[in-house]
Amino acid sequence: MADSNPPPASERNVSSTPKPEIPIDAKAAKPLKPPNPVWKYLGFGENFRPKLPSRNWTIFLTITGTFTAAVIYDKREKKRAQRKWCKLVEHIAKEPLDSRSMPRKLTVFLEGPPTDGLRVAQDHFKEYVKPILVASGLDWEFVQGRKEGDVRAELAERIRNSRLPPEERTEEDIIVETRRKGGIKEFDGPGGDIVLGRHTWKEYVRGVHEGWLGPLTEPPKLIEEKPIEDTKEKEAMETLPGITLLSEPKEADATPPAEDNTPKTDVKPKKPPQPAPFISVSAYSTAISPPELPMELDPSTPISFPHILGFLNTPKRLYRFLNRRVLADSIGRETAAIILSTYRPYHTTSSSETPTSFSSEEADDVAQNGDNAIAASQTAEQQTALIEEEKEWHKKARVRVEGEPERTWLEPVVLDPRIASRMRRFELTPEDEARARTIVVPEEEIEGWIKGGIRSLGREGIKLLGFGKEKKSKPVEGGGEDVLK
Repeated sequence: MADSNPPPASERNVSSTPKPEIPIDAKAAKPLKPPNPVWKYLGFGENFRPKLPSRNWTIFLTITGTFTAAVIYDKREKKRAQRKWCKLVEHIAKEPLDSRSMPRKLTVFLEGPPTDGLRVAQDHFKEYVKPILVASGLDWEFVQGRKEGDVRAELAERIRNSRLPPEERTEEDIIVETRRKGGIKEFDGPGGDIVLGRHTWKEYVRGVHEGWLGPLTEPPKLIEEKPIEDTKEKEAMETLPGITLLSEPKEADATPPAEDNTPKTDVKPKKPPQPAPFISVSAYSTAISPPELPMELDPSTPISFPHILGFLNTPKRLYRFLNRRVLADSIGRETAAIILSTYRPYHTTSSSETPTSFSSEEADDVAQNGDNAIAASQTAEQQTALIEEEKEWHKKARVRVEGEPERTWLEPVVLDPRIASRMRRFELTPEDEARARTIVVPEEEIEGWIKGGIRSLGREGIKLLGFGKEKKSKPVEGGGEDVLK
């Protein structure tokens, strides 16, 4: 007899669900391979298993590694470029000197860039110019300025002092006076001026013109006479009702109070104010050429000094930081030309874009006759040198204040043909350029202390193993002479 009570629907569904079948030949999970015991002995632990870094770590290591490699490569190539120019001029340090004459001395003009301090210019000179000068063995002196106009005033005063007779010159250095009395001659030849930056170059050109074309003594200043007014005010004093007297205030006692005459040791002497220019730019054409003006002035070279500030200029500053090798090679070439003392006249570019140069005789005639038509149609090399640096000056340096003195940085470079024709610029000759290209700097001279330490350690290890020993040459008799085999 059939069962009259059928099972519930839920039981029918459960019983009807097929159960998964486990294959008979299924293999168990493969156990992990024990880690290499070398990690345990290295101190990483028993369960250390090296693996690839995660995505975030990969991005971080890629960025930091790329930037570090770029910095290291640029630093090494920068040292290679500087070492090449050092090898080009290091033979000058081995030349003998005369004991009765002074060696050649260069003059370095430094000034703090706009809206920045002097230390930045000093660091730039120390990093790019000084290594080549040290390799050559030449001596140099500084003319430094902390604010606008210092270099111009110092250079003009030096030129005016050199125009005076030797007995009338103001010698502040007792060493120079002692050498002159002892018969030590000055260097017979061109010295050389190194000018860092466009801002210093504009003051250099202004100072050269002021020193040679301006008067030897400071011109009298025009003082405006003002009418003297009685500043004493009368006071009204009422004594009795209806009676008023006018009285003047009493002056202070004639005898001033006793002053303390004890010297103060902590007070530093104030720096004298910067003198105003002895000649204006508009008076160049009417100035008379001094008889002491030489046919050639000391050669000079403007050295590039890129300096940019501002947070928005960070990408450009970062690019320059990673390409300092290019700047080091350019400055090294200019410094080598200064040391080798090869120079040429400054060129001028006329309206037809053909580079020419001033003629000293023609320049004197043009200046005396007052005909500046030729100079007006030409652009001198002194005017366009490092002009691209002015675009990067801070906007605060361009602000003009009413009643301020002459702003050399903001004014255009004005040249007089008599001075511009006598200025010279250092430049390498093609022979020196070809000799510089043949110089090969070995890797050992530019490598860092890590790579150099590994190299020296490997060499010492090879020597301890008995390899790499030099063979001693034995003398062999032949033809009555000892010949090294």
